Amino acid sequence: MKVVILAGGLGTRLAEETELKPKPAIELGEQPIIWHIMKHYSHYGFNEFFIALGYRGDVIKRYFIDYHSLHGSLTVDLSIGDLRRHETGSENWIVHLMDTGQQTSTGGRLKRLERWLGGETFMLTYGDGVSDVDLGELLRFHHSEGRIATVTAVRPPARFGELVFDGNLVTYFTEKPQIGEGWINGGFMVLEPAVFEYLEDDQTSLEALTLARLATDRQLAAYRHYGFWQCMDTLREKRLLETLWREGRAPWRVWP
Repeated sequence: MKVVILAGGLGTRLAEETELKPKPAIELGEQPIIWHIMKHYSHYGFNEFFIALGYRGDVIKRYFIDYHSLHGSLTVDLSIGDLRRHETGSENWIVHLMDTGQQTSTGGRLKRLERWLGGETFMLTYGDGVSDVDLGELLRFHHSEGRIATVTAVRPPARFGELVFDGNLVTYFTEKPQIGEGWINGGFMVLEPAVFEYLEDDQTSLEALTLARLATDRQLAAYRHYGFWQCMDTLREKRLLETLWREGRAPWRVWP
């Protein structure tokens, strides 16, 4: 099954990092966040990726072009320019790097991939969020619901801890709880080819137009995920993810 990763946005809320590179290329540990996302999909057997590029797409292209030669040991004979690889630690991935325009909206980027994806069920997510969602169970849920689209619904962690008062006394305290009923679209979607009928042109928003229309038509299912999910919209969120990875506590590392 093919996986689409939307990787063309400007990432303006993370301007400290995105001036020279797109958000999916920002590193967690020694690898960009898009690698972490792809490792997650690969763990469940999904190894063919269509990366919808836009802003600074050249950075992501260069990463994958150089991926094989930069991983593992090499011998270079400078006198003749010969290069020998002694081991291959590369992933078993097929990666399609697709230019989808600098100003294209999310739905428009997907629309541009129609001829590559039409005719079969496929997956889609954003290039800036990680999770420990069970993708096999997500796919089974999608098929059981029989709708055009399924989104993974998540409850994001609140930015700050919660205090409940009784006069001047604190009666309840919790550090950064999840928002009670504030379910949002966390990405990790499954889509049928019929979704392309809801996509018009480059300016079509996947979220504001396409998913909204699918919901009106009762064609949008939600797979509720109660586990870990975190996007990387701000420098604070990037540092959180970096800390989890560095300390070996990254919940999204579902692979061995």
